[in-house]
Amino acid sequence: MSNPVKPLILLAAGGTGGHLFPAEALAGALVKRGFRVDLATDDRARRYADAFPAGAMHVLPAETVRGRSPLALARTAWALGSGLLSGLALMRRLKPAAVVGFGGYPTLPPLIAARLLGVPTLIHEANGVMGRANRLLASRVSAIATGFPDLVSAEPDLARKAVWTGNPLRPAVIAAAATPYPDPSGTLGLLVFGGSQGARVMSDIVPDAILRLPADLRARLRVVQQAREEDLARVRTSYDAAGVAAEIAPFFKDLPARMAAAHLVISRSGALTVAELAAIGRPAILVPLPNALDQDQAANARSLQKIGGAELVPQDRFTPDHLAAVLARLCADGGALTDMARAARSAGTLDAADRLADAVARLARGAPVN
Repeated sequence: MSNPVKPLILLAAGGTGGHLFPAEALAGALVKRGFRVDLATDDRARRYADAFPAGAMHVLPAETVRGRSPLALARTAWALGSGLLSGLALMRRLKPAAVVGFGGYPTLPPLIAARLLGVPTLIHEANGVMGRANRLLASRVSAIATGFPDLVSAEPDLARKAVWTGNPLRPAVIAAAATPYPDPSGTLGLLVFGGSQGARVMSDIVPDAILRLPADLRARLRVVQQAREEDLARVRTSYDAAGVAAEIAPFFKDLPARMAAAHLVISRSGALTVAELAAIGRPAILVPLPNALDQDQAANARSLQKIGGAELVPQDRFTPDHLAAVLARLCADGGALTDMARAARSAGTLDAADRLADAVARLARGAPVN
């Protein structure tokens, strides 16, 4: 007697880490539940192909809205239209039990194609404000999962099909979350990163702020900082001049472990960064990306600020003098840092991947997700 074919779940995600990492965490949880998993994405995701636990990766034409000119809009419409046709062909060929989207314009073609063919659909919104692609899909999909509680509570039509799961976390983050908060009475570890759109401002501001700190506090600091290739030399020079031990690199593959080793983090406030800070339980100074259309990073940062787990510094106030004052205040009191770490940890959701996988499994069976 042959074994029955395992049901397939198709995950759709834009080709950036912010979209793919939670999809990767869900994929692992679904495989443990006996599902097969495929990934639909755009060409940017090829660099993740070896690590993503999917049976196959399907690259569909897609384009983000990059401008309002007739040419830009026409290019976007053409790519999304081509992606929809490819998505329809993909759905007919794969016959998935459900399709799950994680945001970004590359999710539009497969999710819309699935809806047109009657395949159950779910979107996961990681941020404290719903992104544009997910907003376009929200009224059309079968179910909505959210990374933050009460995201759609004010919208009854969406709330009745929504479930809060939290943001799925990579295994490396789950492992790092087991590390206790380090003793802040001696050396103080400061981790600084900003992602592709934030590393420059961190390089411009943080070293100068640290140079303004009292000499005895500078002597206690050990800095780990992400910096762009073109900024590495000047950042190293700044820390050498300040007499501060520092490790500077364009990218850290072991960022969750670095986060766990830190006493304080300075970073942007993307949804996954905030979720990882909460899961690991580390205090932070958060500088939301200022030009985001939806101001999602500001909403994410406020979720930790309001419980005492982070300080929110708008970028127009992120100056060397202001940052030096915040650092001096926080680092002068190890008890305050420890309290912030405890507050941040209270918002962590370590089982988010399992919660989301359970919701997807219910959807695939035709049951309500909540």
